[in-house]
Amino acid sequence: MRPFNYTNAKNKEQALQSYTSTSHYLGGGTNLVDLMKEDVERPDQLIEVANLDYKNIIKKEDGGFTLGGMLSNSETANHPDIRKNYPLLSMAMLSAATAQIRNMATNAGNLLQRTRCPYFYETSMPCNKREPGSGCGAKDGVNSLHAIFGYSDKCIATHPSDMCVALAAMDAKVEVQKVGGSSRTIDFSNFHRLPGDQPEKDNTLEHGELITAIHLDKPKFSDHYYYLKIRERSSYAFALVSVAAGLQIKSGVITKAGLAMGGVAHKPWKFTEVEKFLEGKKPNKVNFEAAAEMAMQDAKPFEGNKYKVEMGKSAIVRALTQAYERKA
Repeated sequence: MRPFNYTNAKNKEQALQSYTSTSHYLGGGTNLVDLMKEDVERPDQLIEVANLDYKNIIKKEDGGFTLGGMLSNSETANHPDIRKNYPLLSMAMLSAATAQIRNMATNAGNLLQRTRCPYFYETSMPCNKREPGSGCGAKDGVNSLHAIFGYSDKCIATHPSDMCVALAAMDAKVEVQKVGGSSRTIDFSNFHRLPGDQPEKDNTLEHGELITAIHLDKPKFSDHYYYLKIRERSSYAFALVSVAAGLQIKSGVITKAGLAMGGVAHKPWKFTEVEKFLEGKKPNKVNFEAAAEMAMQDAKPFEGNKYKVEMGKSAIVRALTQAYERKA
């Protein structure tokens, strides 16, 4: 590893003021340290933020909850309030990585994971995300794990997080702190970016902004939910395709739907139009199959990942069916 300076921030002000263009915030380090070992990330300074006072889960007056950015994934997923009110989120988080990694990884850090594209990790190969302008090795290479939605000529990588797929389905919001004491809140659908001409930018954070909280609306899917993760092996593997499905059902009719997919795009892929299609309809196989066809109609696979289209359709039907039948 290359040498770097280490700053153990005592508070958010110190963390923000210490940040430079060559700094990285350090939470659990479960992704960043790996990237430094592989010589993909080369920070001159690491700013320790895992000990900052953002480790609580707080119920808001409107019935929603706030998740501290520095709380571990394990603490979040296993918290009684999250298991009761947001079981979709808990289920997604507990499907990720291993217990040891979940114990270290922070909520904020989970949002900032970088792609697991092998061309990104292999520094001898071209990768516009790692080295802008060098090309995309995956486009004409081995692309079985890559995007079928929202990619560009510059990058076809996918986002690896399970937690983020559930947050997208739930319309979460991300709170970030800025230098000078001000803050802003970002709708989750606008937090991650599509690659466009700048695939090196994974998200819409501005220089030095620090994620301190994730805001969840009043629970909608605590009864009917399911997170389906299809992977090459049963543990410690990233999703080929994943689906977060939440349904609110009253009098036999879907009144609210949340649907997002992982493993298919540069960001968690939310199916807003499909959600609208489902609302007002009965939760049955015919409507679920129609929703799946609608969701995958704009998919543009490569030669190596054509399987994701049919797999995606089946996964959506299965996730919606499991969500409906969970407490029906």
